[in-house]
Amino acid sequence: MKIAITRLENKAAGDRALCASYGHDCYTVSPLRADIRMERVALFVDAVHRNEFDCLFFTSALPAGIIAPRLTRWPRVIAIGPKTAEILRESGIEAEVLPAFYSRDFVPYLGDWLRGRTVGIPRADVPNPGLLDGITAAGGRFHEERIYALVPTDEELALDDADAVLFTSAMSYRKARWQPRDDLLLVAIGDVTADAMRAGGHPAAVVGDGSLAGTLDALNRYREGA
Repeated sequence: MKIAITRLENKAAGDRALCASYGHDCYTVSPLRADIRMERVALFVDAVHRNEFDCLFFTSALPAGIIAPRLTRWPRVIAIGPKTAEILRESGIEAEVLPAFYSRDFVPYLGDWLRGRTVGIPRADVPNPGLLDGITAAGGRFHEERIYALVPTDEELALDDADAVLFTSAMSYRKARWQPRDDLLLVAIGDVTADAMRAGGHPAAVVGDGSLAGTLDALNRYREGA
């Protein structure tokens, strides 16, 4: 299948090779762009170097790629998935990887260790009260630095040649301009994105586990059963 995958511009490294390994071709469509706030990046890096955090949590590859090269020291580091961990490793930072691909798994993963400790979280300017409330409920503290904004491109997604469109986040679905077709297969990278698509009137036929590889595997299983 030819799959359109929602990604930030220039942030699709490895997608095509991975898709090919599952027997598909893919290309990037960008409903959003990242507006990096360099002053906030500098503030966060300075706070890390002042040893203000007991742990850093990288919720996606983009903040890892922005922050990691600027760090000369760091505390315990948690990555949301192997791709994010790979980006951190390129800067010499070995990170623990959550057992699943959702920020909701962060607090259960750390458990009692969080009590009395402070987590630094560089991330997008998108609310995530579940994560923050969970840290507080576990007796921890957090410093969330919203180092970039996700801004709609307002460009209609080029889907005429696509057999499927894969939405990689709830926001990429909500902010996308696109034209549904009866023969266009709708795919969600995970259950949070699938919930947003269902609420928006475009239920996903295929729902992944939060990773691209897991979603492609789910797509192939769906096609085998079709």
